[in-house]
Amino acid sequence: MTEAWIIDACRTPRGIGKIGKGSLAEFHPQLLGAAVLRALAERNNLETGDVDDIIWGTSMQVGTQGGDLGRMAALDAGYDLRASGVTLDRYCGSGITASSLAAAQVMSGMEDLVVAGGTEMMSSYGTNRSMVAGGMIDSGNLHLRAIYPQPNQGVAADAIASMEGIPRSALDELAALSQARAATAIAEGRFDKSLVPVFHEDGSVALATEEYPRPGTTVEKLAALPASFQVIADYELDEQGTTFRKMIAQRFPDLVIEHVHHAGNSSGVVDGAAAILMASPQYAKDHGLKPRARVVATANMGDDPTLMLNAPVPAARKVLAKAGMTVDQIDLFEVNEAFAVVAEKFIRDLDIDREKINVNGGAMALGHPIGATGSMLIGTVLDELERQDKQFGLVTMCAAGGMAPAVIIERI
Repeated sequence: MTEAWIIDACRTPRGIGKIGKGSLAEFHPQLLGAAVLRALAERNNLETGDVDDIIWGTSMQVGTQGGDLGRMAALDAGYDLRASGVTLDRYCGSGITASSLAAAQVMSGMEDLVVAGGTEMMSSYGTNRSMVAGGMIDSGNLHLRAIYPQPNQGVAADAIASMEGIPRSALDELAALSQARAATAIAEGRFDKSLVPVFHEDGSVALATEEYPRPGTTVEKLAALPASFQVIADYELDEQGTTFRKMIAQRFPDLVIEHVHHAGNSSGVVDGAAAILMASPQYAKDHGLKPRARVVATANMGDDPTLMLNAPVPAARKVLAKAGMTVDQIDLFEVNEAFAVVAEKFIRDLDIDREKINVNGGAMALGHPIGATGSMLIGTVLDELERQDKQFGLVTMCAAGGMAPAVIIERI
């Protein structure tokens, strides 16, 4: 096999994902995807007719995010008509999966130039979610629900924290640290290499900086926030009195759930898009493209769909085994902060040095644009490897259905 070289990565700022509050909320998702695709082409003098495929991640593929967003965004960005596109859904893991499939196509020799990425307009969920069986992960499949009940993710996060004996205080400390690290990263311009502004049609800037972070967040302020998922856990979903708490009790009848997650230690609702350019070594050399990194290994892992959020640890172990590496050989980790317990459990289970993980903050501070986040994190870890003059980065994240993709990259 050949190698898959990462030539460049870019992303939009994350805009608050609420209509009337977020600077990107009025954009069509295809326009947001086009913004990063256009930037990628311009930054690298790309011959877009050479792009073999555009592999795009989008989780809520209904309404304005329906159809093949990757292809539509490429057309909107002015790519050559020969640049094909496909859109996939692995829930939160879509952006990593798009990147992993792009790398696999290049490494297999089937393709030479591929763009991976993703878009998610969470501001559209108020309209789109009504189209998806009440927002249930199983899409209303009662047969599946009887076998593997899949609750609200926040309730699952609380269940995991309760199982693991992780107190709210530890989760709030991690959330405050995420905000502090993000504030430092923004102040020092650590995101500037990848960040591209989004423009209105008249050329004015819609958003050029992160919109979600709350600098100055403290553990004391977080401790005052009410738990978010206690009411949700007991909300009756149907005439039979089904609740998320009962779903978890179906599998774990002795578990007493302590509600420890809230708006401050859960990922932010945001809009955003990201793109990564990958090429074969031969294509890169022939066209004067300088590599920034190579993909070392990728992996996917399934885990309990009821607890839902526990797959990142086994996924990391699997991708490390594929690469023939140990945890200690990884210089930097990016683990999506869907909920604080996900990152905290990852740190504890793998005995990770806290100075090596999410060093520029994570989704609790910056937000989590579902289908785009994985590609964003790959770009983030690459930028930070270069800034710190380090070599290896590992990226992983939980996904609904009890899954996690993972990837290891090596800076060139």
